[in-house]
Amino acid sequence: MTTNDDAGKIEILMPRPMAPRVIEQLDARFTLHRLWEADDADAFIAQHASRIRGVATGGGASGRVDKALIDALPALEIVSSFGVGYDHVDAAYAGTKGVVVTNTPDVLTDEVADLAIGLLLATLRKLPQADRYLREGRWLEKPFPLSPTLRERRIGILGYGRIGKAIARRLDAFDVEVVYHGRREQADAPHRYYADLEAMARDVDTLVVITPGGTGTQKLVDARILEALGPEGVLINVARGSVVDEAALIAALRDGTILSAGLDVFEKEPQVPQELIEMDHVVLLPHVGSASVHTRNAMAQLVVDNLVAWFDGKPPLTPVPETPSPR
Repeated sequence: MTTNDDAGKIEILMPRPMAPRVIEQLDARFTLHRLWEADDADAFIAQHASRIRGVATGGGASGRVDKALIDALPALEIVSSFGVGYDHVDAAYAGTKGVVVTNTPDVLTDEVADLAIGLLLATLRKLPQADRYLREGRWLEKPFPLSPTLRERRIGILGYGRIGKAIARRLDAFDVEVVYHGRREQADAPHRYYADLEAMARDVDTLVVITPGGTGTQKLVDARILEALGPEGVLINVARGSVVDEAALIAALRDGTILSAGLDVFEKEPQVPQELIEMDHVVLLPHVGSASVHTRNAMAQLVVDNLVAWFDGKPPLTPVPETPSPR
């Protein structure tokens, strides 16, 4: 459960397994506590809580850093989280306790933006379906049916942060109109801003979701937004499954309220509703937006670098807005 008990080393808690390069480097530098190996997690935390000064987490249910865990660790100074999204960490509460939270932005921006474009094209042109069609020998019988197209589509981006802008730049190269909705209009943005999401959904036929998860965006894309998107509408979600009302989406896909969807994220990952799996007019991916060797290595390194910087007395490299560095 603890790989290095050398006296004097700073102690770090890891709730769930992370990339080998994270574990190896933290083992070498700190005393790393592997919570997932404990027979009784609560008892383990109680035993070590007074000495744990950092948490390294990979997210998901087992990597959650909530109010209860933060309160249970009185010496906690920093939570270093893997991924650009950090809705599994109660960052707002951490900020009230003087705990810094970091994530891994920028290093995954291009990878996720590339994936979003790939998923959009795969959904519109039915590329996975065409692949299956050929493999099943059906091309020998007749040509694959014609697909929808990206041509002349108007695309709305929900979330105009680093990744949203990178997606927009890629779409600009396809010579399609791009608009966006976010919390506020951004100065000098080359794309039209919509203050109201429903109004944007009515005016576009493709909605790309890349807004952060969390309580503020829970089921933001609901039945009302899907209805506004319309029967030619296509939804692409590369953000968080929680941002889309999954039951409403299933109903909209089933009854033709929208045309199709490309999804890289789901409400209860890795569980995916059977209704979606059985639909042939959607494209489903197992949350692989940043899942290349290059990018995941860079993200893992940033988890380590944030912890090392902090405990070397330096500012963390990528603190989240809720917990700006005091250094």
